[in-house]
Amino acid sequence: MIGERLHRARKAAGLGLRALAEQSDLSHTTISKFEKEQQTPSSTQLIKLAKILGVRTEYFFRPQTLTLSGIEYRKKSTLPQKSLAKIQADIFDQAEHWDELLSLYPQSPIQAFSLPAGLPDLISDAGQIEAVAETVRAAWKLGLGCIPDVIDTLEALGVMVIASTVDSKQKFDGLAATINNIPVIVVGADWTGDRQRFTLAHELGHLLLKDRLAEHLRNDEEMLCNRFAGAFLLPQPTLVAQLGKHRQRLEVNELYLLKHEFGLSMQGVLYRALNAEIINQATFQSIYKLFSFKGWRTREPNQQYPSEQTILFKQLVYRALAEEHFTESKAAELLGLPVNQFHQQRTLESLEAVTH
Repeated sequence: MIGERLHRARKAAGLGLRALAEQSDLSHTTISKFEKEQQTPSSTQLIKLAKILGVRTEYFFRPQTLTLSGIEYRKKSTLPQKSLAKIQADIFDQAEHWDELLSLYPQSPIQAFSLPAGLPDLISDAGQIEAVAETVRAAWKLGLGCIPDVIDTLEALGVMVIASTVDSKQKFDGLAATINNIPVIVVGADWTGDRQRFTLAHELGHLLLKDRLAEHLRNDEEMLCNRFAGAFLLPQPTLVAQLGKHRQRLEVNELYLLKHEFGLSMQGVLYRALNAEIINQATFQSIYKLFSFKGWRTREPNQQYPSEQTILFKQLVYRALAEEHFTESKAAELLGLPVNQFHQQRTLESLEAVTH
């Protein structure tokens, strides 16, 4: 138990065996033996290792009850394996806190995820994706307007959303996995909102399209999930109402305004206009070249769409505390805070200090 947790905490901290050895005054061989359960660290050694790795000593003794499976990364090819290891360790740690929190409730306070009714058994044409997105919105009573908060929407439907602060120069593009049969989507906590929302919708697409694609479309799953993400965030009937059925030209300000109304990037809106056949390929290429020339494919102009936050975990900690499922000390541990700091937050003392 200790060995596996030490290994994971070291990976999460981005430290190799030798780097941790240098900081802890232990040999890398000794640390390796700890991780392989060939040797047990003393209490003094554990306290020191915990301090270096930024975890509580009780972390090393927490029973492991999670099964993490089906990990699929959306990433650029240059993302180093070391960075992937840090991301996975962070996800596992946050998921364990989720699992522990939910286990403390007599009955789970969140519903189990279930696929929406009306999905086609077989998708044999890319054009069906538009209808799939509209079916999902209808089944979940989302209407055809902007989804105000995608994280909140998915969490309410039983999808675990983890916002990770572990990123490697913006090369990580998201992750989907299953933890104890609960679908999990991971996004960057510091990403722009449009990037978060597109990744959440893309990974939702994987979840919904799984085992539904005809054989000739299976190699195009990433592209189809991109199309689903765009259609989910900005449905075709809504886009047509905004831009008209057919256009020879588009103003970039139209794309900018729609971005801030629907939380889909300007590039995403441009692709939606092409997929909806509002513009033709020539018009698309003309605007796309302008994006490349101005550097907007990397960073779009002016004000960025605000990031979304996941607050469900914190809400459920406070709810469990109010219902006396656990103590203030346990609540502080789950939120990774010292007890005195948590107490200040609980009583809003820290906010009063700021406003006075």
